[in-house]
Amino acid sequence: MVTCAGHPDVGIPIRKELDMAYAKQMLDTYPRTFNVDAQTLAACIEACSDCAQTCTACADACLSEDTVAELIKCIRLNLDCADVCAATGKVLSRQTEYDANLTRALLQACAQACKSCGDECESHASMHEHCRVCAEACRRCEQACNELLSAMK
Repeated sequence: MVTCAGHPDVGIPIRKELDMAYAKQMLDTYPRTFNVDAQTLAACIEACSDCAQTCTACADACLSEDTVAELIKCIRLNLDCADVCAATGKVLSRQTEYDANLTRALLQACAQACKSCGDECESHASMHEHCRVCAEACRRCEQACNELLSAMK
């Protein structure tokens, strides 16, 4: 366990284990039952959050590249994917009286955004490490969305 950097007096523990992610901890406190497996739901929320952050960082890194003009489509898809993933993660985090049709549509849109962004980043991965990492995050999120969609049927 590590403590929060810059706040050694506080000693707030920072977790490194994925199995104790905050999404799952919050779902474990939810007073009602879920229509889907809580672990599958938590994995998707976490993947959406991670992908949104990674895509935002990748777009920023692309803007710093000397070949930025060649990365315009990548930047656009990064930003679109980041926004869709962030929205999907937020909606998935709200389970009270959720609308299954809206959730399905968001998950489908998120999986598609991740596929498009992942494909584009993969095409730049041999030259830009940030694109390789982003493509990996997109693939993970796409898979998590598709797994949750399957669990909802």
